[in-house]
Amino acid sequence: MTELTDLQKYEFRRSLEEVKKLSGRGTELISLYIPPSRQVSDVSSYLRNEYSQSSNIKSASTRKNVQGAISSILARLKNFRQPPENGLVFFVGHRSVGADQTDMVQFVLEPPDPVPTFIYRCDSSFFTEPLNDMLEEKETYGLIVIDRSEATIGYLHGKRIVPLKNMQSLVPSKHGRGGQSARRFERLIEIAAHEYYKKVADIANESFLAQKVLKGILIGGPGPTKDFFVKSEYLHYELQKKIVDTFDTGYTDEYGLKELVEKAREALKDIDLMREKDIMNRLFEEIRRPDGGLSIYGEEQVKNALMIGAVDTLIISEDLRRVRLKLTCPSCGNKQEALAKDSTEEVKCGKCGTVMKVDEVDDLVGEMHKMADQNNTKVEFISGESEEGGLLMKAFGGVAGILRFRLN
Repeated sequence: MTELTDLQKYEFRRSLEEVKKLSGRGTELISLYIPPSRQVSDVSSYLRNEYSQSSNIKSASTRKNVQGAISSILARLKNFRQPPENGLVFFVGHRSVGADQTDMVQFVLEPPDPVPTFIYRCDSSFFTEPLNDMLEEKETYGLIVIDRSEATIGYLHGKRIVPLKNMQSLVPSKHGRGGQSARRFERLIEIAAHEYYKKVADIANESFLAQKVLKGILIGGPGPTKDFFVKSEYLHYELQKKIVDTFDTGYTDEYGLKELVEKAREALKDIDLMREKDIMNRLFEEIRRPDGGLSIYGEEQVKNALMIGAVDTLIISEDLRRVRLKLTCPSCGNKQEALAKDSTEEVKCGKCGTVMKVDEVDDLVGEMHKMADQNNTKVEFISGESEEGGLLMKAFGGVAGILRFRLN
C-alpha cells in the first residue's frame, strides 16, 4: 500500500470534514464506495440499473436530482480504466441551500486505506463511517520482544499489531552439568545464545528492510537480554539507527508485542511532539531577534516569499482551513470571489443577496504547497495538539516560514 504524503492526508481530512457537513432534501445524496478489486465496467452497469430504478421516485425534483447525480458519477468513471490502488469513493448529490433551493456537490476521494466492500447508498446525508478510521495515523514501527528463551517479531501499523514470527531459542539454562567443565559449558551456552540472536536479527532484517517506510523500531523484554541485543548491534546498521528505545515487558510472545506497544505509546507521542517543538522553537528564535531574523508569517507575506523562492521551511497548521471560492449568482448572474473555511460555506450575492453557486474552489494550503515544491522548500505540517501548534494557529493564522535569506 502506498504511503500518503502529508499534503494528501491534509486534503483527505479537509474533504471529509466538508462532506460530513452537507445535508440534502429527502434521499438526494449518493455515497458510492468502489473496492480496488471491482471492475469499473461492473460499477457502471450497476449505476445504469440504479438510474432506471430511480424513474420510480414519485417526487419529480428528487428523481431529477438523483438521476443527475448518477449521470455525474458515470461521466467521472469514464476517466478510470480500473480503480486506483485503494479504490474510489464518490460523494455526489444536491445539498440543500435554503429557500427550497439545492446545489450540486461532487467529491471524488482516493482513500488512504483500501475500500473493503462495494457500497451504494442514497440518503439525506453522506455515508462516511467507513472512512472515519482512515484518518488515524498509519505509521509503521518494527517490534521485537526478546529474552534468552524466546523472541517474537512483528509490526505496529497505526493501531494494529501484526505478529510475524515467534521463535524458541533452545539455549541451555545457566546451571552446571556433571562431568563437564563449568567454563566450557558456559562458552557453549554463549555460542548458542549468539547463534540465536543472529537468527532473530536475520528474520528482523529481512522483514524490516523490505518496508519502504519504517518510522522506527521498538525492542522489549523482561530482562537485560534486550539491551545486550541492541548494544551488540545484531541488527543491520540501517535498522540500528532506527531503534527508538528498549522497554521492560513481562512477556516475549504475542502478548509481549501488545505490552511493548502500550509501554512505548508515550515515547512515540513524544517523538512527534518533540519534532514539532523543535520546528516551532526555531521559528520563535528567529522572531525574537531584534530585526525579525529569518522569520516570516501572515498568509500574503508567506505567499510572496514563496513566489520568489525565499522560504527554506514552510510551516502549516493541520487545523488551517482556507479556500478561495469563485462564485456565480443564480438569480442575477453576478460573479465574485470570496475567502472561506471550505466550499460548503454559504456566500450571498453582493448585488441581490441570493446564496451564490460555487464554480471553482482553490485550496490555499494546496496552492502554497505547490509553490513550495517548485522551489525545493521543505513543508512541515504542525498539529494543533501541542502548545506551540495552538500558538501557530492563533497568533500567526496557521502559516509561517523560515527564510533562506532576509527580505527587505
